[in-house]
Amino acid sequence: MKLKTFSMGGVHPEENKLSAEVKTVPAALPVQAVFPLSQHIGAPAKPVVARGDKVKVGTMIAEAGGFVSAPIFSSVSGTVLKIDNAIDATGYLKPSIIIKVEGDEWEETIDRSEKLETLAEHPELTPEVIVEKVKNAGITGMGGAGFPTFIKLTPPPTAKAECVIINGVECEPYITADYRLMMEHADEILVGLELLMKAAKVNKGYIGIEDNKPAAIQLFEQKTAGRADIEIVALEKKYPQGGEKQLVDAVINRQVPAPPAIPVNVGAIVQNVGTAFAVYEAVMKNKPLFERYTTVTGKQLKKPANFLVRMGTPMKDLIDACGGMPEGDNKVLAGGPMMGRALTSIEVPVCKGTNSVTIISGDEAVRKAPQPCIRCAKCVSACPMGLEPYLLAKVSSLHLWERAEAEDITSCIECGSCMFTCPAHRPLLDNIRLGKSTVMGIIRARNAKK
Repeated sequence: MKLKTFSMGGVHPEENKLSAEVKTVPAALPVQAVFPLSQHIGAPAKPVVARGDKVKVGTMIAEAGGFVSAPIFSSVSGTVLKIDNAIDATGYLKPSIIIKVEGDEWEETIDRSEKLETLAEHPELTPEVIVEKVKNAGITGMGGAGFPTFIKLTPPPTAKAECVIINGVECEPYITADYRLMMEHADEILVGLELLMKAAKVNKGYIGIEDNKPAAIQLFEQKTAGRADIEIVALEKKYPQGGEKQLVDAVINRQVPAPPAIPVNVGAIVQNVGTAFAVYEAVMKNKPLFERYTTVTGKQLKKPANFLVRMGTPMKDLIDACGGMPEGDNKVLAGGPMMGRALTSIEVPVCKGTNSVTIISGDEAVRKAPQPCIRCAKCVSACPMGLEPYLLAKVSSLHLWERAEAEDITSCIECGSCMFTCPAHRPLLDNIRLGKSTVMGIIRARNAKK
């Protein structure tokens, strides 16, 4: 079997999938849950509850704050303590709803049975009904930037979807949440893919899985044997294969142009396996998005694990459930070591996009001192977007924003491949992130004046 991959750049970090064979268990309920109102790209959600209100599991507590936005649902039952600022994974104080947990009472409209619902049993589910259910359930992308899913399913008239690609790659080191989800809920993921295909009005679906997950490839091939509409695509082990543009390149051999182009401009709608599972639960079980699969891992952690976590749960609770914080120096990341963000507090809550809590300990937690650039061009060879990271980092550090825009800095996917491969330990991604966010702000301001 010939393995596919993307055509440009990429690196091979040590995998460290320490929790790959650890079965998922439900995380304990927190004492209080914190729900930041910004858990997705776009406008923050708007609270629809007030202090003293009683809520159940599945109660909407904040509505979408605009077209590019998504509602938020309580993952716990109890009393709204307050609407206040709380630190999220960015390290900044953000408006949040804080709920005191009291019992575990669910909304009666949620189907909690384990019966597998199939699309054939529900002819009433038209594309429009599916999209509306996905929108109302607050589902956002659960493997990347957190883009509201319903928007992806309704592309602009200038773009025509031809297929749905499910991202089962999980190329980031350490993280195993998607792998466990695939092994434990393959049937639901396949129904979720069918729902996404019907919503997008396409007849072809793909599931891309890296070949370091042979059991998942085999499982899905068995379950789709004889089907022409769904194809399982085995991919080489290469980072960042889970990036949308890299996955489209690998699976259907089409290259997505620079922003503002998106995958649907070349016919593909990309969704994470966690998103497909959430779509199944929303459409078939009337269950809004309020919990997710999350890995808690690290070489020095006593018991790396995979949890089904209610959103709003402090990350400290999950670390404690894995034996507590290791001794010595530690860096705690929301996400993996390549794209994860270092946390300023472990009281930060799990949100829609939290696929992992990764603890890097000892010497690995300390950055090496940067040295002068030796012009080796390793960062250029590693960049999966064909950019020149050394140059983007330099013009960003000098605040040459027009030059940064001209050099296509907005195409950077912030994968960290450049920094990973740099022998001089230069903070390339730090500078590029600053430049990219600044340039995107300049572009938005310029467009607003038109």
